[in-house]
Amino acid sequence: MADRSSTGQHVSVLLEESLSALRLRPDGVYVDGTFGRGGHSRALLERLGPEGRLVAFDKDPAAIAAAALIDDPRFTIVHDSFATLDVELAERGIRHVDGVLLDLGISSPQIDEPERGFSFRHDGPLDMRMDPTHGESAADFVNTADVAELARVIRDHGEERFALPVAKALVARRASRLFDRTLDLAQVVAGAVRTREKGQDPATRTFQALRIHVNRELEDLEVTLDRAMHVLAPGGRLAVIAFHSLEDRIVKRFVHAQSRVSDAYARLPLRDDQLPQPTLTEVARSFPSPEEVARNPRSRSAVLRSATRTEVPYISPTPEALAAAKRRK
Repeated sequence: MADRSSTGQHVSVLLEESLSALRLRPDGVYVDGTFGRGGHSRALLERLGPEGRLVAFDKDPAAIAAAALIDDPRFTIVHDSFATLDVELAERGIRHVDGVLLDLGISSPQIDEPERGFSFRHDGPLDMRMDPTHGESAADFVNTADVAELARVIRDHGEERFALPVAKALVARRASRLFDRTLDLAQVVAGAVRTREKGQDPATRTFQALRIHVNRELEDLEVTLDRAMHVLAPGGRLAVIAFHSLEDRIVKRFVHAQSRVSDAYARLPLRDDQLPQPTLTEVARSFPSPEEVARNPRSRSAVLRSATRTEVPYISPTPEALAAAKRRK
């Protein structure tokens, strides 16, 4: 996430910690899953040697325009979700990489530009798409989904306890006038949220939920973690920066599952060498320092998880296995 510091400059959260987690090799091949405004990518390029290579991804056309300013033969930018990393790498003749960095969530330029429709503090068109040229906008969803679907998204993606009252209020209001502006939506949501958390706008959770939904953020994250395992070379590092509990829970669950032997084998009469071996070794978890939070308050919720790919072959779980794992959690 490229965030805005107290001085107004864009900075990258947990920059040094994420570079350390990747354990960079000068001649290595790396993926930056979210280019943003290029903070992580530029720092990676500074540390790579002449034989190194970096492939970055972003869905945001503004990020792609910023990436076009980097004139470096070692650098490639892909205008797409990081969920396509395996296909895009294969098209470029890259079979394995030495590190994958995923910086999740939304960037300050997206929040701070009202015309992008992410902010509940500044009026703008109700859009919220990372790539405004593709897919369903927040307005499309809010104006067409029924109460049950709206409540599900607001509850599951926003962890909003007043999800049903909010959904009912949205449907009732749109009967007379459709939503097309952010402040209009925020005001209706505020009227349905009976109590608010200290220091938090009542629309915060609903706006988060709508943004996550229209951009398929959690679905793309789950797909990307799976596909990253197929492209990471043995010894390669996976590093993921999350900014809220929903995405961090997915990362934590995935790393935990891949770095231990399943409970299903616990009572079987098998020797250690007969048990399936972990495909990841969990490395560390890092948080912003007090100094970083002081410089950049938006970094306060960030957490970095990293892990090392082992030599054990990885097999993607079936949809049934994924569903069962979610139920257990």
